[in-house]
Formats: sequence, C-alpha cells, structure tokens
Amino acid sequence: MGREKNDKPLPSATARPNTFMRGSSSKDLLDNQSQEEQRREMLETVKQLTGGMDVDRNSTEADRNKTRESVAKQEIPSTSAPDKPALSEEEMERKSKSIIDEFLHINDFKEAMQCVEELSAQGLLHVFVRVGVESTLERSQITRDHMGQLLERLVQSEKLSKQDFFKGFSETLELADDMAIDIPHIWLYLAELVTPVLKEGGISMRELIIEFSKPLLPVGRAGVLLSEILHLLCKQMSHKKVGALWREADLSWKDFLPEGEDVHNFLLEQKLDFIESDSSCSSEALSKKELSADELYKRLEKLIIEDKANDEQIFDWVEANLDESQMSSPTFLRALMTAVCKAAIIADCSTFRLDTAVIKQRVPILLKYLDSDTEKELQALYALQASIVKLDQPANLLRMFFDCLYDEEVISEDAFYKWESSKDPAEQNGKGVALKSVTAFFTWLREAEEESEDN
Repeated sequence: MGREKNDKPLPSATARPNTFMRGSSSKDLLDNQSQEEQRREMLETVKQLTGGMDVDRNSTEADRNKTRESVAKQEIPSTSAPDKPALSEEEMERKSKSIIDEFLHINDFKEAMQCVEELSAQGLLHVFVRVGVESTLERSQITRDHMGQLLERLVQSEKLSKQDFFKGFSETLELADDMAIDIPHIWLYLAELVTPVLKEGGISMRELIIEFSKPLLPVGRAGVLLSEILHLLCKQMSHKKVGALWREADLSWKDFLPEGEDVHNFLLEQKLDFIESDSSCSSEALSKKELSADELYKRLEKLIIEDKANDEQIFDWVEANLDESQMSSPTFLRALMTAVCKAAIIADCSTFRLDTAVIKQRVPILLKYLDSDTEKELQALYALQASIVKLDQPANLLRMFFDCLYDEEVISEDAFYKWESSKDPAEQNGKGVALKSVTAFFTWLREAEEESEDN
C-alpha cells in the first residue's frame, strides 16, 4: 500500500487473480495477456536505457528527500523560540517599580542599567521614566539625586532615548501646577531629578528647557522651573559658568515668562541677575596670579571656616582666582581637602571626632574638583593623611573620615586601594600608623566587594 508503481514486483499472468474473472471470454484472456506482455517489454526497455536499479534508487531517494523536506518543515516552528508577549503598560509599571525600588536600596547603577536594557525591547521606556519620577518626587534629596544620575547614565549610554526621557516627564509636568498645592517644592524636586542630564554628553540645556517648557507655558510656570534648574547648577559650578551655559543655549527669558512680566524684575526676585551679565558676580575679583600652597590654603580656610561661604561663593572665588590648570593641580586639591577636613574636625578636650554634617555639606565642592578622577582623589587622601598626622593620629579619626568619604561617594574604592598600596617616599610620614588605624575599613571593603561579586 502506498508504494509507487515502480516499487511493485513485476506481475505474472498466473499470479494475478483479477486478470481472469468469471464470465470473461477466451478473447478477453488473450487480450489481457497481450497487454501484460507489452507492459513488461516497455519496462525492460526503460531499465535498459536508465538502469533498472537507478529507477528504483532514484524513486526511493526522491521519497526520502520528500520525507526530509516534510520533517524539516515540521521542525522549523518548534526550533524557533516563540516571541515574548508584549508587556501591557500596567505590567511595565510593575517591573519598573521593582527595578527602581531595588536600585534605590542598593545603588547598583550597573545592574539597574542592565535591567532597563532588557525592558527596552518593549518600547515602553517612557513608563520607566514616569515611574522613576513619581516614585522619588516626595522622597529625600539623595534619592532624587540617585534617580537623576541613573537617568543621566541611561541617556548618555543611549539605552534611554531623549524622546522617552521627555515623554516620561511630560505627564508629571502637565499636572505639576495642580500638584504644587500639596507639594509646594515640586519645582525644586523636579529640577533635582533633571539637572544631572545636563552634564556633558547628556541633553543640551536648550533642548531640555524647550521640551520641558511646552506643558508649563500655558500655566505660566516654565520660568519657575527654569530658575530652580539654574540655581542647582550654581551649586555645581560658578555663576560665570552657568551664565555662559545660558548664553550658549541662545534662549530668551521672555519666551518662558507669562506675557507682560518684566524679565529684569523676575531675575532680581529669583537672584538670577548674574545671567544678564557677562562678568562673574564674584566678591573678590583678584588677578589670577599663581598662589603658593600656603596662600591658597589660607584663602580657602578663610572662605570655608571663617566666612562659612556657601558652595556658590566658593565656586565663584575659585573661578575668579584660578585658571583651569590651577584648579586641577595637586596644590589646590590638597589645600581644598585640608580646609574641608579642618572644618569637619571637632576637638573635645584631648579627643577628636568628625562632624559628618560638614563633610556632607561640602560634598558638591569635593565632587566638582575631584571630578571622579582616581589620581585627584589620591591627592585628597594624601592631604587627609597629613592632616591626621599633624594631630598625632587621634584614635579612629582617619577611619571615621574614610567611612564618611566612602558613604558619600567622594572617594572611590580604586583611590582607597591606591592609597593603601602607595610607596611614594614623599607620603610615608605616618603612613604605617595610618594604615593600621584603617585595617578594619579595608577588611570590610574587600569583604563587601567579594560579596557583591558572589551575588
């Protein structure tokens, strides 16, 4: 059953019961025999021309090929992985909240970025941005800072498009004026979330301000958010630099204020009048002559300890008195770190302790000038070591500094390890005692690193 004709055995007259049926005549029998002989002769002729075995073999091979093709066709669907079902917006919200909660708990940027990258195929990353904004809007400043930094890294690495970034913020911006009734500082909170992306390689000030203003112009709030963003930038750089960024953006204040509002008066009220001037509002316009290490330290000590100058005033002084190369020099970095450390040490009779609030207050200054550069951070640690040695190495004081500088992400693990292993002859004064005092810190640091790798 089911075989081709050529697969059947050759019939003979005696072997075919149906060749002669009841009622058949002798003539019918002869006719049948004659037809059978003709068929046999034709088959023999074909075999002689093509080779009888080849006919059978080719037929069999054809059958096999058909079978293989049929099996292959059946296997294709089973071997290809089925497409993942697209996530609904509600499911995307749940996944986004889970990633964000985990990130804010452990601050692991690398893991969070990897999780976001896995979600990107869904085409709903604006939902992730929206959930990030909503989840942190009424939480602590450090939480908003971390969320803003994550968004900045995602944009810079192109894992998050600018379109998704803007779309994610748009819903909150559209409701922000109404939300301000319950959250009076909402404009500051939004500025804290968005300012990190203005870093080089992120989003330009012009593009960000134009996009963010679209839902705010109808309610007259674009200028308020813009002023908060500029004030935050002033805590990271000098007024002169912020003014230059504004002018580079080629924007006009009148385009962001309600019709009829006086631009000059608005800037005075918001303490942004420096934006209108090309010059710095520095209180000390000294010439940028080369200052000695001692002079530099005395100036910074006066600003930080005596005058208790805020970050913006310090940025302005540095901008007015030092050029770019001086700002990156070991002399300046050590003087700055020494002044900050001195301000943070509390002397209590014969004991010393660290006022961590002072370090936390000065984190923006340290971050700006150390610039996440391991070599600059190493200079800061050398300055700290020298300060502790001058005080005869009070017990636990260096350890307290190390803990605080690590927790505030001022000094990286690489810089700590580099300081630990440094054999620089110029930095060996008191190094042995200093190392012993922070043995527990480095033990903890290595254990935490190993645990992180295991996880």
